[in-house]
Amino acid sequence: MQKLTADNKWKKLIIVGDRVLIKPKKQTEKTSSGLFLPPSIQEKEKIQSGYVVKAGPGYPIPTTDEDDLWKGKDSQVRYIPLQAEEGDLAIFLQKGAIEIMYEDERYFIVPQSSILMLEREENL
Repeated sequence: MQKLTADNKWKKLIIVGDRVLIKPKKQTEKTSSGLFLPPSIQEKEKIQSGYVVKAGPGYPIPTTDEDDLWKGKDSQVRYIPLQAEEGDLAIFLQKGAIEIMYEDERYFIVPQSSILMLEREENL
């Protein structure tokens, strides 16, 4: 068995369908007026932000052609790709996200429909 390193830990993860793995951005601990917010308040925000770590293949395209029936089940599944890409800053609805812990770090698995906005650095 191969040892898990920082280089290959994301290669072993497969994100399914239209979902995106997001590492949450560190929340601000105080308001604009200077009041400190406890972590329980910060986590209850309806809108969260974070960086896309890995994205699924997208929405599967159903094959309806009768010509494809002769190919059997070995033919490749085709997908409509997602808009989210690795490294994007995603603003998403907390309600649609599922929080997970992976290697003692907190992540969210978010369907693309819960992502409100993406910020992408074109230079990357």
